[in-house]
Amino acid sequence: MKILTNATNAVDSKVNARRQIVYELISGGTGLALALFMFGHVVLVGSILTGERGFDWMATMLEDYYIAQPTIAAIFALFIVHAIVASRKIPAQLDERRRMIALAKGLKNAGRDKVPSRRDNSPFVPHLESMLWIWQVRTGMVMLVLGSFHLVLLGMDIFTPLFGDHAGIESSTSLARVAAGLWLPYGILLLCVEFHASVGLYRLAVKWGSGFLPHRRHLHRIEQVIFWVVLGLGAITLLVLAGVLSPPLEFLLSEGAS
Repeated sequence: MKILTNATNAVDSKVNARRQIVYELISGGTGLALALFMFGHVVLVGSILTGERGFDWMATMLEDYYIAQPTIAAIFALFIVHAIVASRKIPAQLDERRRMIALAKGLKNAGRDKVPSRRDNSPFVPHLESMLWIWQVRTGMVMLVLGSFHLVLLGMDIFTPLFGDHAGIESSTSLARVAAGLWLPYGILLLCVEFHASVGLYRLAVKWGSGFLPHRRHLHRIEQVIFWVVLGLGAITLLVLAGVLSPPLEFLLSEGAS
């Protein structure tokens, strides 16, 4: 009987291990696709840096060639799948969340000194990977709320004339909405998305590229460069959309430029 029980447990362990691998592949694949899309999205929205004329040309081109419509539907589906699969790692119970908060505080305090003091007998030591994971969980929860809001708003903008004279994205309505107050949630979303995406790519490279890619330290530096470059571009774009800055590249599409 004991042998049969052990055999059953071994089979269950293998099935569970295979299931976890499938979950990791789905989570990693959808995360990679979403991260690459977000970097491209920042560049496309950055067309506002050339002024309303450049922004409208980009939006019209994407809609007239039916690129925007299927893309928003596909990204929304990927977003939902990634959120469901990745959420299995998010502490669901209150006790688990308290332990995660305690872990984060311990790691933060331990990181202040290279060698933890013997007096406090702290079980924590500075660990970059753990802190990155904790902040990925936190930014992921913020993105689940603000990202869903943005995707629904964008979908309504593309498929209905609710926010303008016709269905589709217009620079005038986009500028008006952001300047009216959306700059704040978009600013928070921008920070969370770029951190989550860049760290996600770093963790994917560490997890699946072991032995083939550069040392972890170099990968982390690459991740930081990606984060700050894309965040900087996104921040400037958001300031232009909010009306704080004038489009710095508007002269490229001005009447006199041709």
